[in-house]
Amino acid sequence: MTALTLSTAGAATLRADALVVGLAKSGKALVVAPGAEAVDKAFDGRLAAVLETLGASGAEGEATKLPSPAGLKAPVVLAVGLGAAPEDGESFDAETLRRAAGTAARTLTGTKKAAFALPILAAEDAAAVAEGALLGAYAYTAYQENADAKKPLAEVALLGAKPRDKAYKAAAERAQAVAEEINRARDLINQPPNDLTPAAFAAAAQAAGKEHGLKVQVLDEKALTKGGFGGILGVGVGSVNPPRLVRIAYTHPKAEKTLALVGKGITYDSGGISLKPAGHNETMKCDMSGAAAVFSSVVAAARLGLEVNVTGWLALAENMPSGSATRPGDVLRMYSGKTVEVLNTDAEGRLVLADALTKASEEHPDAIVDVATLTGAMVLALGNRTFGIMANDDDYRTAIHEIADEVGEQSWPMPLPADLRKGMDSPTADIANMGERMGGGLVAGLFLQEFVGEGITWAHLDIAGPAFHEGAPYGYTPKGGTGSSVRTLVKLAERTAAGEL
Repeated sequence: MTALTLSTAGAATLRADALVVGLAKSGKALVVAPGAEAVDKAFDGRLAAVLETLGASGAEGEATKLPSPAGLKAPVVLAVGLGAAPEDGESFDAETLRRAAGTAARTLTGTKKAAFALPILAAEDAAAVAEGALLGAYAYTAYQENADAKKPLAEVALLGAKPRDKAYKAAAERAQAVAEEINRARDLINQPPNDLTPAAFAAAAQAAGKEHGLKVQVLDEKALTKGGFGGILGVGVGSVNPPRLVRIAYTHPKAEKTLALVGKGITYDSGGISLKPAGHNETMKCDMSGAAAVFSSVVAAARLGLEVNVTGWLALAENMPSGSATRPGDVLRMYSGKTVEVLNTDAEGRLVLADALTKASEEHPDAIVDVATLTGAMVLALGNRTFGIMANDDDYRTAIHEIADEVGEQSWPMPLPADLRKGMDSPTADIANMGERMGGGLVAGLFLQEFVGEGITWAHLDIAGPAFHEGAPYGYTPKGGTGSSVRTLVKLAERTAAGEL
């Protein structure tokens, strides 16, 4: 894991392998962003002009390297684009700083230590830069033995971050904890499904529980059968790797509220008997991204010592076709007692979530939030970078949307139209697991709502788009697992602890 330090040293005097500065656009002119005045002075006040000569434009996502002149201890200067400069006295947007720091960290792969002289005017700015740098420095190399491969940036030193100031210190500590937990989720998502089986995922939760003082309970296939968890069992019955339901709980002695988080954990999704077509299977190890986000968020709440009880439910199964697999037309009796006609075995996420939602509801939490890579329909609606939010309470849905925006995660509130419920009527069972094709993401939300306890505030995050990034890395977002929604869930827990929700 990349180390993070707050440094009182000046940009010109700190010994590092690279020095990161910001470049912004002010009208038609390029300007060096605040925090790098000493660097600009070493270039005789011509750093922006030199960078422009090299083709830099100051656009977000841009990175330009150049050798340092005499007067700087670091041999290399890396300028990252910040886009338009804000009005005098105002800070750059936190997400702009986060992405710029991430771009810098990715560009500096193979570097031991980098000093970040980006504009930090408040503790919030320091948090954004730290978080972006730590997330940008991520790499998944567990299955690679190439000794010549460059390692991620080893150390990030934040300049101008006031290490003796309590606010700055707390901001840096929070950023490090959250970034490390996001990277934990990324590691799980990227892990090959032959190794990350439901049992292995449950073991990872147990190990984290011991490390962070969390209470972990694991229901194996025998306990699930005895308890009547027909949804989870129905999805996992076709695999040689049996399912699990994991409860991982953080409690605080002063907590007045409890937040329950439920995550879809399909460690591999072939579609079951309703087999996915060729070209749609290769990334299906990521179908447990919701459970990874929930797991990491509970651990983050514990590390931050939040005054709220946070309980995570990980609904883990592998969806495979076999002679024992659930068939289209089968009827499952869920943990709630309701029966579900399975019309499509590839609509399995809602089945495991339904059982977990019912179980979570029995503890009467103040709110339940489920997270899942649930539907391709949501990707069609919102694209690859935005997750959808549905809820049985409009104010709660709005609050989560605003929290996501605050922490830099793209989201959009979605409705739960009552008229779509009729499409899931079944002549055989209480409800079918499929409804109308159009609005499929909303239909899935309506299905889940049927299994939420009466009177409990509930929200559903469909992260099918942003959970796994198949394109080239950008900002602090790597190729592969992203850890989508962890920042939103952690901030939601903080707001709940503060009595704001």
